[in-house]
Formats: sequence, C-alpha cells, structure tokens
Amino acid sequence: MSRPLIKAADRFSETTIDGEVVVMSLDTGSFFSLTQTAATAWQLIDGTRDLAQLVDALGAHYGTAPADIEADIREFVAELVGAGLVAGG
Repeated sequence: MSRPLIKAADRFSETTIDGEVVVMSLDTGSFFSLTQTAATAWQLIDGTRDLAQLVDALGAHYGTAPADIEADIREFVAELVGAGLVAGG
C-alpha cells in the first residue's frame, strides 16, 4: 500500500465559494480552482487514503468504475504534489 495523501496545510490557503474550492499556494501565489470531481477529490484527501483508495472512493461517490477515472485522478494528484500542496501517494 502506498502512503496516505496528506495536504500540506502550511503551504496553502483555501476557501469554498458556491461549491468551488479555491486553493492558493502560499509558496508561489498560484491559484487552483477546483470544481466537481476535483473539489470532491480535494475534500477526500484527508490523510487517511492513498491514491488507490482515493480513486475507489471517487468511483463509489460518482458510481463510476475506478479504472475509468484512475488516469485522470492520478494526473490531478500529481499536479497537487508538484505544486507542493499534497504529499504521499
């Protein structure tokens, strides 16, 4: 099993407006606008799930086969890790 995905809480600020999660990197000032699946994935990154468990949880939430969304979720998480907002996986 991989390591759990953990948000780097000291490296971002976030707010939710009308279902959109806006995350600002405190390191770079870059903003990330997360809606729909991305917003749900962000909320599910709580330090208890690794990448495979996140994909499974999202698949269950949306009634989708995990294999159908795995590549997109893997890419999304890689972007978050690259931005320094999330560690683990």
